[in-house]
Amino acid sequence: MTRPSLRLPAFAPFAAFAAFAASLRSHLNSIFSAAAARAATPALRSPRLDALRGAAIVWMAVFHFCFDLNHFGWIQQNFYRDPFWTGQRTAIVSLFLLCAGLGQALALQQGQPWSRFWRRWAQVAGCAVLVTAGSALMFPRSFISFGVLHGMAVMLLLLRALGPRLPLWAVLGLGLLAWSAPQLWQHSVFDSRWTNWVGLVTRKPLAEAFVPVLPWLGVMLWGYGLGRWLLAKRPQLLAGGLAAPLRPLAVLGRCSLSFYMLHQPLLIGLLMLAATMRA
Repeated sequence: MTRPSLRLPAFAPFAAFAAFAASLRSHLNSIFSAAAARAATPALRSPRLDALRGAAIVWMAVFHFCFDLNHFGWIQQNFYRDPFWTGQRTAIVSLFLLCAGLGQALALQQGQPWSRFWRRWAQVAGCAVLVTAGSALMFPRSFISFGVLHGMAVMLLLLRALGPRLPLWAVLGLGLLAWSAPQLWQHSVFDSRWTNWVGLVTRKPLAEAFVPVLPWLGVMLWGYGLGRWLLAKRPQLLAGGLAAPLRPLAVLGRCSLSFYMLHQPLLIGLLMLAATMRA
């Protein structure tokens, strides 16, 4: 049996990878500094929520590694139609947005100022722009114009503006409406790259990732509603400690954005290196 060969992209791999890595450097330095500052104030963190976010990151990294292996020809899988892979993608995105909603409930309960919110939001939005740039290098025909970070940036604004002003039942009801909206109404005006971020599309765009505001705002609202209920009724579930084997997940969860931005360039770079060594 012949071993699969790696198919390199059309551009010079190391030059493109080095350029993309350089563009990340200054931005990621600020992210690591922010993560270190947050780690210095453990009273503002929920180790259990951090561990849940860390578990989502590990799952995402495994999924992306399999995707990269498929892209470079090591395995043959259909990541766009096979329910085994599409179901995992939906579950991973749902878990990230659920954690984001829970985190906003905790932040608002602790009186997080707008200044701190805007700093974190700027990091998410800035990384979303870098994801678009990096995916355009790898997938010029199907680059990510509105992925999970783009969606999260918009949804965080909506949640921060609406969530504290709504009773819990309205938050959950609005989440159900957001989740159901794309099945209830679509229009072709939302099919372009400039408008598909709303989510009311008649056909899914050609993109490696697509996380529009609708229906995914519903998941973040449910996470926020769950967080409010837990803080009011079962605060010990968020405030409790962690077993020793789970603590590395909490550490990873506190640096989720940094890991998200670094893991794909590193995985792709390693596979390119492996391809060069085999050539």
